[in-house]
Amino acid sequence: MLGCLLEKDITTPEYYPLTLNSLQNACNQKSSRDPVVHYDESIVGQALDLLQNNGLVLRINGAGHRVEKYAHRLGDKLNLGRRELALLCVLMLRGAQTVGELRGRTERMHDFADLDEVERVLDSLAAREPEPLVARVSRGRWVHLFSGTADLPAETAAETPSARSSLEARVEALERDIDQLKEQFAQFRKQFE
Repeated sequence: MLGCLLEKDITTPEYYPLTLNSLQNACNQKSSRDPVVHYDESIVGQALDLLQNNGLVLRINGAGHRVEKYAHRLGDKLNLGRRELALLCVLMLRGAQTVGELRGRTERMHDFADLDEVERVLDSLAAREPEPLVARVSRGRWVHLFSGTADLPAETAAETPSARSSLEARVEALERDIDQLKEQFAQFRKQFE
């Protein structure tokens, strides 16, 4: 639910904050979600109460609103910027992903310069004190830790970047090279426009 509030705040600010019904629809969306869920109104309401008690959601009523609406406070509560929020949003909504997948899927939320920038932001989120917000898991993928580390398989929770196979490292290097080539081509094309 927090991921849905983030997504709508960043991508469709004209429809944000969200009503209970619109948040339920966002949660139950069948595309761009992993896992796909089907929450009823009571589950959404209970989750909102829990998030509100933790200072992550604000209930808005009155002042021109016919119904109660809800807004996230994740950026304020954890002192996060747009880059961090974009990555966390996509991880919450789509599950474990590689750096390349994250860069492509956050494009509408934040335009990362390259894969290295995405990796630097992920590393900073993983190094946060007192608790990290993300972790690297198997096959060079990243996950958010808002659900805790109990959901991570034992072998992936302990995996370090040095444990990745050489093939995975080569694929990441190729993804970075492709991104650099795309940037160079875009600059080249601008010369002729």
